[in-house]
Amino acid sequence: MKMDQISALPVIETDRVTLRPLRRSDMGLIALYAGDARVAKMTTSIPHPYPPGAAEAFVTRAMSPESEADVWAIDGTKSGEGELLGLINLKKMDRNQSEVSYWVAPLFWNTGMASEAVEGLIAANPLKNATMFASVFQDNPASARVLTHCGFAYLGDAEIYSVARDATVPTWTYSRKL
Repeated sequence: MKMDQISALPVIETDRVTLRPLRRSDMGLIALYAGDARVAKMTTSIPHPYPPGAAEAFVTRAMSPESEADVWAIDGTKSGEGELLGLINLKKMDRNQSEVSYWVAPLFWNTGMASEAVEGLIAANPLKNATMFASVFQDNPASARVLTHCGFAYLGDAEIYSVARDATVPTWTYSRKL
């Protein structure tokens, strides 16, 4: 029998969503949503097409104590939505800083769920960071609006490689002092 690692991540409650540690039962919806080209092409690391077994490998890595990022499921059950609307994570950096990244399934775009998840993560500040950073692709102004709505300030332009696009993509970088 294989036992799951018990997560040390806090559960973070907002009015409409719960940010909770991943569980193995999330793999199906992660595969479904991450397999959507519209989601994958707005991230740096999700491949498209999404390969078989990728969701299981991702969840296993995210649940590992050695994971380089803390990953939460954006759970919309309390607002009558699904158990998994998307994911949000904090990647630890040096000097008491983290990088926040997130994706939300297209069904939940323009509903305020992404903003509420980011606001909840900022308010909880589970890593007790002094600063959070984030970047978005320049062809994704909706994600830029989420960040500015949540108090992030524009820092500058950069570029990063996107696996799904197989290309280097221009980004906007933001920071938020806490």
